[in-house]
Amino acid sequence: MEHLDDNNQEDLTPKSEQFDESLLGETPSTSEDLTTTESDLSFKNRIDLSELQEGIGLIKNEISKVIVGQKGMIDMLIASILANGHSLIEGVPGVAKTISAKLLAKSLDIGFSRIQFTPDLMPSDILGTSVFNMKNSEFEFKEGPIFSNMILIDEINRAPAKTQAALFEVMEERQITIDGNKFKMDLPFIVLATQNPVEQEGTYRLPEAQLDRFLFKIDIDYPNVEEEVEILNREQHLQGALKTDQIKAHLSKAQINKFQGLVEQVIIESHLIKYIADMIVNTRNNPFLYLGASPRASIAILKASKAFAAMSGRDFVTPEDIKRAAIPVLQHRVIVTPEREMEGVTTKQIIKQIIETVEIPR
Repeated sequence: MEHLDDNNQEDLTPKSEQFDESLLGETPSTSEDLTTTESDLSFKNRIDLSELQEGIGLIKNEISKVIVGQKGMIDMLIASILANGHSLIEGVPGVAKTISAKLLAKSLDIGFSRIQFTPDLMPSDILGTSVFNMKNSEFEFKEGPIFSNMILIDEINRAPAKTQAALFEVMEERQITIDGNKFKMDLPFIVLATQNPVEQEGTYRLPEAQLDRFLFKIDIDYPNVEEEVEILNREQHLQGALKTDQIKAHLSKAQINKFQGLVEQVIIESHLIKYIADMIVNTRNNPFLYLGASPRASIAILKASKAFAAMSGRDFVTPEDIKRAAIPVLQHRVIVTPEREMEGVTTKQIIKQIIETVEIPR
């Protein structure tokens, strides 16, 4: 095991406080297509997932009409819907963050609302406000754009803290409270937010309490050369047509709610639950992390691993499902110590080491 200390003297750092640089390579790829068919499986499911898999295939087919590559991001977005969770999409400008969320919404027969976060945006601009009706001399509540099934919040870190805080209740409890009155959201209710990691001027960093509301933090990279060529060819063939014109809606609100119920029924053995708990406790005791993961993170891994299992055509969770969920669930919930951050160690690298060191149950 290599040490972060480059001195020639013997490293006397306790083994529990040594970081394995061999694990600092690329994180496990999330680009693998998770969809399989029941004919590929050598067992019979106790839960009928055929309709779910067919629906996922239709959605992926629609999105692929416009988006080139980015299979990992698409898988994560679909998994977040199945797990009834929200996603934070992070990437530099121009890597299809916003258009991907819009295409996903258009491929579903559900309500969609886009909110562009700006520095002058107020909480009432999102949630709604009470307006005095001159005809009946009463106040009436006018719903804001948050009242929809899928909400795209573009550049979420552009709005001030008080506007970001307006999302706390609605993201966690699927309801808002205005003037002492509670208003329930129509289900399904999913928030997809985007942010730019490189341009921080005029932005407001999301606090940890806000980040914790997101099931996944999805990082988007640049396309490779082949994908870049395909993007240019498709743009050339559009001839002025809108990219979203060819997208058709397939799944209704009732179907999505049904699929979310099926995912909750996916079986996870007790030793795998212990595996998740060991992984989370390791983040709290890790000497390289200033802040470890909370019980909400362990619940998020549980839900996400069930979604990945269902997308793979299985009604039971495997350790690979848990590993696949760990990085996008944990990377925005833990904080690296200042010393390790100065050395260039990232949360992804530490989470990868935790995944490799926690013993897989047999």
